[in-house]
Amino acid sequence: MPPFNRKSNTSILLAGILALVVGVGVARFVFTSLLPTMLEESISIAFAGVLASINYLGYLSGSIFSIFIKDIHSKVRYFRFGLCLCVISSFVLGITENSIIWVIARLFAGFGAAMALVVGSSIVMLKLKSTNKTKAMGIHFSGLGFSILITDLVMRGVFYSGGDWKDAWLILAIIGAFLSCYSAYVLRFDKQPTNEVVKHKLDKSLFSPMVIILILAYFTEGVGMVVQATFLPDIVNSLEGLKGYGGYVWLAVGIAGIPSCIIWMRLAHRFGSINIMIVAMLLQIVGILIPTLSSNIVMNLISGLLFGATFIGLVALFMNFGGQLSNKNPVFIMGAITSAYGVGQITAPLYSVALIKQFDTYNPALYLTAIIVACGIFMLTYAKLNFKEAKLCMQ
Repeated sequence: MPPFNRKSNTSILLAGILALVVGVGVARFVFTSLLPTMLEESISIAFAGVLASINYLGYLSGSIFSIFIKDIHSKVRYFRFGLCLCVISSFVLGITENSIIWVIARLFAGFGAAMALVVGSSIVMLKLKSTNKTKAMGIHFSGLGFSILITDLVMRGVFYSGGDWKDAWLILAIIGAFLSCYSAYVLRFDKQPTNEVVKHKLDKSLFSPMVIILILAYFTEGVGMVVQATFLPDIVNSLEGLKGYGGYVWLAVGIAGIPSCIIWMRLAHRFGSINIMIVAMLLQIVGILIPTLSSNIVMNLISGLLFGATFIGLVALFMNFGGQLSNKNPVFIMGAITSAYGVGQITAPLYSVALIKQFDTYNPALYLTAIIVACGIFMLTYAKLNFKEAKLCMQ
């Protein structure tokens, strides 16, 4: 049967997408969907910021850890372990409100998310049999958009049927467990004798000036992504006349994210990766600033669409470009740049919460975030003008 053929590109891509739904949707982004309700009923904005940063600390540790996974069978084992962590940590949030357990659960969820995204994506890249992996990986990374859309719709279904946010965590954990089984079945490699297993050594020569700039630029994108990824529904709800509309803007993020990877990757193939990264980050800045300029629902829906279309596309662009620069060991640079992304993600919620408490508005946090993303654009522009690797078009 095609869906259970582990060598079929269709099965590989489906398994990769479902792994992203579990690792990025269930273990990460549904927290954003549920946050307005949780703020009303259970937690403070300060604790929400702490939970977001702890989640990204787990994500950072997983990203760094992934750099040192040496062979393909170890990658598969840790990928499966990560999916289990995503499911269990989400289940825990539905059965207790103990703050210490929540912090631990979000830490493990972040580590699991890194295994699902970084290690899982490298497994997909290695397993795909395609002359144009760029287009195929664009389909894979569309799972980031699906992860937002699917988990948000499940949450809405739970609320519509009379459940609360605890029920949503439990049901999403159960769904995640089923999806994980398929991903774990397909994303594995045939057994090889121990002496034939390919092991990837830590190659410091991969850290060229181009890669270092890529790492720093991805740090700024981690900052640019996380403020809206954590607070966007609450940002919109806090605007005059838009109370209750935050969830719809977040839904727009997921819808825009689904096709964005395929579109951005095609543009990168034609016009060059660095050029398209710069364009996407410029559009992201526009999306970040819209809530500070307008309380019009249409404009803020556009903000959500721009955010979904750019941050998900930029993950695909940076990850795939880094994978190309690293040749046969994509997890190495993928892990390195994702580590920088994780540092940005940890930093942003903390300064955001401090600025929100100081000024009682999200605007200063959004202004600072836009400035940091602009720094990333300047770095990529410098790379474009000075390094030959920056002219690499996706193959």
